[in-house]
Amino acid sequence: MLRRIILSLALMPLFIGLCGCESLRELSLHDITSGLLGNKVSDSEIEPAIVQRQIKKPTSIVVCRSHQCAPAKISMTREYVFNSLLQLFDNNNYQKMLVCQADPMSHTCIENYITLPIKVGVVPTQAYIDAVKITDVVIGKKGSSIDLILNYNLTYGGQVAECTPANSLLFARTIDHVLIEDSGYNCKMTTIGHTNVKTVFTIDYIDLDYGYIGGYYSIGLTGPAYGGSNDYMILRMPRNAYPLSPALRAPKKKTQASLMGAVPTITNGTNTSAEQSISHSGQVQIFPIEKKAEEPAEETKAKTETKTE
Repeated sequence: MLRRIILSLALMPLFIGLCGCESLRELSLHDITSGLLGNKVSDSEIEPAIVQRQIKKPTSIVVCRSHQCAPAKISMTREYVFNSLLQLFDNNNYQKMLVCQADPMSHTCIENYITLPIKVGVVPTQAYIDAVKITDVVIGKKGSSIDLILNYNLTYGGQVAECTPANSLLFARTIDHVLIEDSGYNCKMTTIGHTNVKTVFTIDYIDLDYGYIGGYYSIGLTGPAYGGSNDYMILRMPRNAYPLSPALRAPKKKTQASLMGAVPTITNGTNTSAEQSISHSGQVQIFPIEKKAEEPAEETKAKTETKTE
């Protein structure tokens, strides 16, 4: 039996070179030996390769305020969206954001975490992120970005990874291009070495009433543990974004009396006002003209009768 296997292996390269079968040329030595020995590998035992898809870019950002939602490009500016996000993160500083995998159409949570298929060494497992704590919120030097320090709660295989804080950057390039990304943070997931985790999050949904931010994410791991995933998630903050701006009081309307000046009341030819001259707008003085009181009708009739006599 052994001689037959050795003779088959010796003649196999010559046989592959002479024949024009493409399927035999693509076989490896392991596949050939497995076929000769009768140990065929099933398709279910072949591990699928981890494919990192390109993150989806949203076509427009939907912003909800005062319980009304509309695309931001219709009635808002890039500066308004940026300032609203700054107020939202500032209100939730030192708070914990809950992370959930969501449906991009209805913006509702499907799972209370996001799942990342990874390999820790040679062991395949699942990693989960269910919360992110905001440690610091600072406006960038040029005022066009927000510097965030985020602490991701990353677990895998029933263990909690020891991760450093992520120095994240939030910026709004245009009204329809707002994202959060970091340069990568390190996690201790194996005995030797550190795993680098990088996150990119493009925002397409902002709810200022409830403190929700939705968008497509791309998270990748490199190092002793590697893998990642792309999908849609929602960050749920405990506080909303209000007040967006200080409450502005409307200027008091000037009454007609203040515009025209106080008109003195005249009764029977006497001025009842305390002041004879009233200042109007601090410059012009109004002098009321005294009017003679009208005589009673009976007295005027008696005078006319005496004149006729």
